[in-house]
Amino acid sequence: MSEPITLNVGGKLYTTSLSTLTSFPDSMLGAMFSGKIPTKKDSQGNCFIDRDGKIFRYILNFLRTSHLDLPEDFQEMGLLRREVDFYQIQPLIEALQEKEVELSKAEKNAMLNISLDQKTQTVHFTVREAPQIYSLSSSNMEVFSAHIFSTSCLFLKLLGSKLYYCFNGNLSSISSYLQDPNHLTLDWVASVDGLPEEEYTKQNLKRLWVVPGNKQINSFQVFVEEVLKIAMSDGFCIDSSHPHTSDFMNNKIIRLIRYK
Repeated sequence: MSEPITLNVGGKLYTTSLSTLTSFPDSMLGAMFSGKIPTKKDSQGNCFIDRDGKIFRYILNFLRTSHLDLPEDFQEMGLLRREVDFYQIQPLIEALQEKEVELSKAEKNAMLNISLDQKTQTVHFTVREAPQIYSLSSSNMEVFSAHIFSTSCLFLKLLGSKLYYCFNGNLSSISSYLQDPNHLTLDWVASVDGLPEEEYTKQNLKRLWVVPGNKQINSFQVFVEEVLKIAMSDGFCIDSSHPHTSDFMNNKIIRLIRYK
């Protein structure tokens, strides 16, 4: 075996052999460690790669075994896909594609349940009427909450890619708020006529948008319509046995199911 080589990948150290790193000569690693592409060194003299250090363990294990082994609760497929694309190890790219198809088939049967809540809140704010003249104003604001549960982690990620919070003048995907792979809670407000834009930031009020289309969600009716579009495009249909018709029509509970 060749002499051990220590790599610093994004601050995480790995020790392996040159033969392992060059086992796929046409890959990025093969080019780096065969001298075709210059390598960088850290302060300790280790080869440095400015990529995700945690994910690299799966890349390195594939180089050693030619098998893509992931834990059952692995939740970083998107990040792994980007890292695999960077290293350009063709058999690993194919193995990842097969794994994603396998996971997709396993999630074909799925349930989606959404509980909705709405309340009215009075918001107070100042209005600048002239350079030195301010007045206190107030208005009623609709505040919405949606508690979403799905047995399909992939669907919640899909939903997260379509819905965006508007806060502090910026749109940010709700996928960044997806801490539990099966649960998602959304809290947002409707726009209020006359409420200055900066007041939404001061009072920590987030609005909700759906993209593409850049459509603001100012009511539960619009929210339900948009979620149904996304869910049905992913194979879900309304569960006719639950909830009670009156609850569904009042937008309190939505339950959808998907079969193979």
